[in-house]
Amino acid sequence: MLNIFSLANGRLVQEEIESLEELARFQPIWVDLQSPTAQEKRWIKQHYGLSIPEDVMDEDIEESARFYEEDNGELHLRSDFLVDDDEEPRSVRVAFIVNQHNTELKSCGVLFSIHDEDIPVFRLLRMRARRAPGLIDDAKDVLLALFDTDVEYSADTLEGIYDDLKEVSVRVLDGNVSDDYAQSVLADIAWQEDLNGRIRRNMLDTRRAVSFMMRSKMLGAEQFEDARQILRDIESLDSHTQFLFDKINFLMDALVGFLNINQNKIIKIFSVASVALLPPTLIASVYGMNFTFMPEVEWKYGYPYAIALMVASALGPMLYFRKRGWLK
Repeated sequence: MLNIFSLANGRLVQEEIESLEELARFQPIWVDLQSPTAQEKRWIKQHYGLSIPEDVMDEDIEESARFYEEDNGELHLRSDFLVDDDEEPRSVRVAFIVNQHNTELKSCGVLFSIHDEDIPVFRLLRMRARRAPGLIDDAKDVLLALFDTDVEYSADTLEGIYDDLKEVSVRVLDGNVSDDYAQSVLADIAWQEDLNGRIRRNMLDTRRAVSFMMRSKMLGAEQFEDARQILRDIESLDSHTQFLFDKINFLMDALVGFLNINQNKIIKIFSVASVALLPPTLIASVYGMNFTFMPEVEWKYGYPYAIALMVASALGPMLYFRKRGWLK
């Protein structure tokens, strides 16, 4: 899918391009390629003289491979954007190419973005730029606005994680934690921990991208201040993610503690039962001895007497344990 975005009365206007002729009719500031076909890449090459590298979506982690400037003035950035999906939260790699200096190329002043799937941050920015005039002035504003919206989207997701952990806290600290219940809670906590980790990694990547833009001297004075504000927002999110990690660790420790208590209760019951059965065992052992002279063996009521004695010796400790509260 090939979408272009032009400015009209201060607002961002979107057009979906289906031919090279349509592409030539517009002067966009942003060209967005979602899962581009070979033909769409060829249109970009023919009209803008821009070759999209084959490895543009590779998962390189070295900064030199993700943020660099070509000899012709093209800046290349590869950054990850969060997708908070209920079934599979993930980060989606997006490659950006922008040329701000080489006026000989038609690509000058145009931001190109390449990604494999639609991203919530992109949808949110498109909606805002259509409704709020003056939000976007050029391609650099688009790029900064995308990073700023990504930070905001991550912040909203962190708030959702905190709300979920708050519900988990109520469930865990309630104290009635069964094994099945604990398994459900553990799965929920693990899910939130993974999402929190993804957000922290995503913010680290965004910080690197914004810092590269500031070092490349491509930003104006006002845009430079906007970039500094984005970095400050990321700093605040870092401390919040650490707070959530601490909360997750506390809930994990509390849950494991309750599970240990449940196991100790089971072990305690077995221990009490073992102690309670020791006197009957002793009595049975005594009357199992092979002595010649044992009066109860010849006694008519010897057997009922031995049974009653064993029952009484078992009930005595059980009543005592119950009175002390050891059976709860």
